[in-house]
Amino acid sequence: MDVFVAGGCSWDAIVYLDTFPERTETHFARDFQETLGSSGSGKALNLGRLGVDTRFHAMIGEDRYGEAIRERFDAEPVAFEADIDPNGTERHVNLMNDAGERISIFVVSPTQEPDIGYERLERWVAEADALVVSPVNYTRPLLDVAEERATPVWADIHDYDGEDEYYDDFLAAADYLFMSDEGVSDHREFMREQIETDKHLVVCTHGEDGATALTADGEWVEVPAAEFDMIDTNGAGDAFFAGYLYGHRQRLPVETNLRLGTLAGGLAVSSLDLAHPELSPDRLAAEYEQRYGESLR
Repeated sequence: MDVFVAGGCSWDAIVYLDTFPERTETHFARDFQETLGSSGSGKALNLGRLGVDTRFHAMIGEDRYGEAIRERFDAEPVAFEADIDPNGTERHVNLMNDAGERISIFVVSPTQEPDIGYERLERWVAEADALVVSPVNYTRPLLDVAEERATPVWADIHDYDGEDEYYDDFLAAADYLFMSDEGVSDHREFMREQIETDKHLVVCTHGEDGATALTADGEWVEVPAAEFDMIDTNGAGDAFFAGYLYGHRQRLPVETNLRLGTLAGGLAVSSLDLAHPELSPDRLAAEYEQRYGESLR
């Protein structure tokens, strides 16, 4: 197994609106879908379609939403494993406007300390080349296991505000840290601080403005976003993460990996899914050659 993705799975109702409501009255959706959601799902789907040997573990309910998740992964090149959450499957309602902005409403939250056996999860951490961990409470015990077994930890803290103690364990454990610039006032200073704690890499995404990386030797690398027609921005950051990790596993340069991330993220944005239906190593390589005039082969 190349990558073990731990945590972050839901079943989402997505409501598409021209603009967010400003008054309490009846509004009509432009479109609507129910689909797989959350950051672990997005990363696992994209990694699997890119040919990375991926196992994904999540908590789901013994309900029709959990069954829908199982059926979805049965059709994907991902080894999906689950434990049962007594609260039921985590569920969100996402309101999306034409600018791609999102209001996410948690309607069913996960159990914070589920009663599960960690033995097989610990074994999967030890067997993996990388642990991709979502900041979900039940995944915390896996961080110590990764340190003991020298399994690199890849963590995505999303729009962390620089203060929320909930993320402290994930920040401390991460060897490769991904974030967005939405939560912190000075992302470069924050990235420097994180590199000083002996991280190998910190990557910050800026939405339509691209991404910035800071390496362990102090090199700053920036790339613009790749332009794609926007249909649904859900999953863009997770696809970016997967595109970067895919390139990293091939020992490609940081700039190339950032570009691959923007392409995978752009492809996700141009579809209704967390991962573009046609995503593959060949499709990503073709996009790269077309956009940058260079071959990945």
